[in-house]
Amino acid sequence: DAGRCGLPEVNLGVLPGTGGTQRLLRLVGKSKAIELMCSGRLFSFEEALDWDIINEIYDGDAKSFREQLIDYCKQFTLPNKATKVVGNIKRAVQSGAEMGFEYGLTLERELQKALFDSQDAKEGLNAFNSKRTPSFKGV
Repeated sequence: DAGRCGLPEVNLGVLPGTGGTQRLLRLVGKSKAIELMCSGRLFSFEEALDWDIINEIYDGDAKSFREQLIDYCKQFTLPNKATKVVGNIKRAVQSGAEMGFEYGLTLERELQKALFDSQDAKEGLNAFNSKRTPSFKGV
């Protein structure tokens, strides 16, 4: 199944709430966001990929999709990645995009300082120096 996605809320007489208007605007720009939301047009996954709305397209049946999704998500969790770091990266990018550059750098410094005091940072740096794979614990 090729699949389609979109923000068709205009056809229901409402706007794409829960952040839909703001997220799409930031992903595709004003003109494309207005076009897509005002038309309510559904678009292909390939178009969504081209417009950077999605990062990947997974093929297969529901079971295969679930397995691929779980494998993808595992790369961001313990012991593969330090979860506090992943969370702070997302916070720095999402919040930083909404503030001036200098404020974004200040936020980044504050988040980084807190991470340097963590056990996971010590593990990551020690593993790097020892040329081994780190095993993060989320502390």
